[in-house]
Amino acid sequence: MSANTPRIQMDAGLEIGYGTALAGVGTNIQLSSGTHFLVARNGRGKTTLLRTLAGSIKPVSGHFEMHGFVQYLAENIRFDQELPTKRIFHALLPKGSVDDAFALADRTELDVTKPYGKLSTGNKRKANLIVAECSTHPDGNILLLDEPLSGLDVFVRQTFEELWRNSNKGILRLVSCHPDYDSMEMPSSLLIEDGHIRHLNEPGQKWSDLKGLI
Repeated sequence: MSANTPRIQMDAGLEIGYGTALAGVGTNIQLSSGTHFLVARNGRGKTTLLRTLAGSIKPVSGHFEMHGFVQYLAENIRFDQELPTKRIFHALLPKGSVDDAFALADRTELDVTKPYGKLSTGNKRKANLIVAECSTHPDGNILLLDEPLSGLDVFVRQTFEELWRNSNKGILRLVSCHPDYDSMEMPSSLLIEDGHIRHLNEPGQKWSDLKGLI
C-alpha cells in the first residue's frame, strides 16, 4: 500500500458512544481507497461513528487509526448566509479545483450566483457536498460524509454516485445514507445493527441484499 493511499483501521474492541457504548467492532475492519457506505436504522450510531473517526468525540474504548487527510461533512454544516456559492468556492477551495466545482454545480443545476442563505435545503446540500468533493489533498483523502444525499432528487443523487464510482484513486469515502432504491450498488458497506459494527464487502452487492440485515 503506497504512502498516499488513504486508510481507516478500526480494531476489534473499538466501542463508540457518549459515555456508554452504543455500538462496537467485533472483528478488525480496514477500509482503503473507494466508496464505503454506512447504513443503519436511525439512532444506531452512524453519526456517532463518523464523529468518532473525525476526532470530534472520543471512543468509549478501543483503538482506530486514520491515514490520510480527513474531512468531516456534518449533516447540519452551514456556510455564510450572505455569500453566493461562487464566492464560497473561491474562498475555500484550492485554486486548481474551482473549475471542477463550477462544472459539478452546472451538472447538478446549482445556481452559484444566489446567496447561500437563499438556497433551498437541497441546494445547500449540493453546495456543501461540492466543497467537500473538491477539497482534495495530494497525500490521500478521507471524506466522512453524513447523510450527504438526503433531500436530493434522484438525478442529483445518481450524479454524485457516478462521480464516486469514477474518482476512487487516492480517495476514501465513508458515506452515511438511507438508500431509497433497491438497485443502488453498495459493494462495500458498514452495517450497524444490534450494537455491532461489521463490514460487508461483496462485488455486485446492492441495497436489496442489505436492507433485511438492519
